[in-house]
Amino acid sequence: MRAGGLIFAVAGLLVMSLTACGGESGGTGANSVAGLPVTHFESGLRTDAPKPGLDVENVSDDEADRLATATIADVEEYWSGRLPDDFGIRFEPVKSLLSYESNGVNQSNGCGNTKRNVNAFYCGQDDSIAWDRGVLLPTMIRQFGPLSVVTVLAHEFGHAVQYRLQDKAGINRSTPTIVKEQQADCFAGSYYRWVAEGKSEYFRVSTAEGLNAALSSLFLVRDSAGTAATDNQAHGTAFDRIFAFQLGFEHGPKDCAKIDMASLQPRLTERPFDQADRNEGTLPINDTTVDYLKQSLDAAFSGANAPKPEIVQGGGTCDAGPATPPASYCPSDNTVNIDLAALAELGKPVDQDAEWQGADTGGHGDFAALSEIASRYALAIQKGVGASLDNANAGLRTACLVGAWAAATNKLADTALRLSAGDLDEAISDLLRPDSLVAADVNGKRVDAGFTRVEAMRTGYLQGSGPCSKQYG
Repeated sequence: MRAGGLIFAVAGLLVMSLTACGGESGGTGANSVAGLPVTHFESGLRTDAPKPGLDVENVSDDEADRLATATIADVEEYWSGRLPDDFGIRFEPVKSLLSYESNGVNQSNGCGNTKRNVNAFYCGQDDSIAWDRGVLLPTMIRQFGPLSVVTVLAHEFGHAVQYRLQDKAGINRSTPTIVKEQQADCFAGSYYRWVAEGKSEYFRVSTAEGLNAALSSLFLVRDSAGTAATDNQAHGTAFDRIFAFQLGFEHGPKDCAKIDMASLQPRLTERPFDQADRNEGTLPINDTTVDYLKQSLDAAFSGANAPKPEIVQGGGTCDAGPATPPASYCPSDNTVNIDLAALAELGKPVDQDAEWQGADTGGHGDFAALSEIASRYALAIQKGVGASLDNANAGLRTACLVGAWAAATNKLADTALRLSAGDLDEAISDLLRPDSLVAADVNGKRVDAGFTRVEAMRTGYLQGSGPCSKQYG
């Protein structure tokens, strides 16, 4: 985040309203993942999966190649049904497949040499898909397990689908890269729905831990903060990429093919740092920043007509009350008790290079830390209007309200805190953590499905506070 002037201010004060709702019965997201039950089991390649009958150049028998080859066979099976059914097009497999080691002997295809190319890609020059089994896929497997390979190659096959759809997906030589990448993420999400429904011969994916791994894989391969959506290599922020994946999972390939620049512009978050952002989105988590946060939250939630909590420093727990350090909402005295030192650690800048190495630097960015505090503040507002605080819907409603506040920050007059490029990705990073508070109830309990937690915050960010009580009543 950044502190500064009112570059993005709009006329009038933007306020949020919230209505009281009863228990858990009114919400739609707490007990499901886009209409599917929440499931827990080991995700990955089925023990009884058939052997793929594919010709892969330079293939090995290592785990990365076994997963990659099975993925291609599986997505081909998926699209062999969807292309005729949804688009009236006969499915054609890609013409060639290549496995290579970016740190090994050079290989080549229609797009050139593979030496030091840590990547997986679709090449339209010869209608091929290639992947690096030397560095890229093993790195992702170590961090997020076998589904990371499935996610990457389902995305690349999405580009092959675009090549086949052409004008049915609005694709031509002038189509911006970000549109192509968003469509490919969306196509990957639609395939994952098919797997989650138990239709795949090759893979199993649970809607809790399994989809969490898929989303974490997309998070890892996000663009760096400050990248412009107009960049010819832009793939999207984590927020943007996960949005597209979830769109495909929820609505299917036809909606993916409708993605164009006009539909992207209202919700795309990828943008350069603005000129007033001298710290490139990084504020220290200290007394001054917490004061800025309090001003922003007070202004954003003024429309709820609920008592505003004070933010006090302590151990991040309540006396004889909830203990959810590093921040807790204390209903007995309407305060948010924070452990400032622990939040400062959480709020350290994200090190993307260290992420690729699997190193845990502890830093998730300033917006992750501020969102944790904001989530406890949002519980106070919910208590003030009589909403529940101690069930799954309360956690999702909280995440929704944090998203609504994030969208409001740049539109509030007389406040100093402003959303910066990359901040929403920091919130996504926090939401995917197993101990995140952003989608947790007053006791720190959160729904298991990261997909649903992210969806709740996204709903608030894109639609405002209105759906927070309606959808998560």
